[in-house]
Amino acid sequence: MFSRCLAIVLVAIYCNSNSAAYAADCQDGKVHEIKMLNKSKTDPKMKMVFEPSFVLADPGDCIKFIPTSKGHNAETIKGMIPMGAEKFKSKMNKELIVKLDIEGLYGVKCKPHYQMGMIALIQVGEVSEGVMKKASKIKHRGKAKDRFRGLFDKF
Repeated sequence: MFSRCLAIVLVAIYCNSNSAAYAADCQDGKVHEIKMLNKSKTDPKMKMVFEPSFVLADPGDCIKFIPTSKGHNAETIKGMIPMGAEKFKSKMNKELIVKLDIEGLYGVKCKPHYQMGMIALIQVGEVSEGVMKKASKIKHRGKAKDRFRGLFDKF
């Protein structure tokens, strides 16, 4: 029983130290907040959204994914992260803070609502036209395809 309690305490200390490390990593850059929502605050017709769905960040900035509505996560999309960048994935209904140091485009999805179009695009720093073109050619399913097309049409 004692060893089980000790293990729980050690895990709690480890988790708290990781949270502090994330916060410390983000002190130099800006923190951009993205809410995970069942219904858009700006367009009630839009369901299952990240808001905002596009973020322009500088290298070293942090992105804070906030599970405002339940049933969502945030994770990178295969083929839509810069070379050398680490993919990320939050747990369901859990806040996630990631520091993005590598310039490029990061495609993000909510795994359970990806086909319903719950996606976001994060641009870190300068992105070449070639990178933009390559990212816009990635195949997506369902409403995600249309929502990404709408984001790329703005460039």
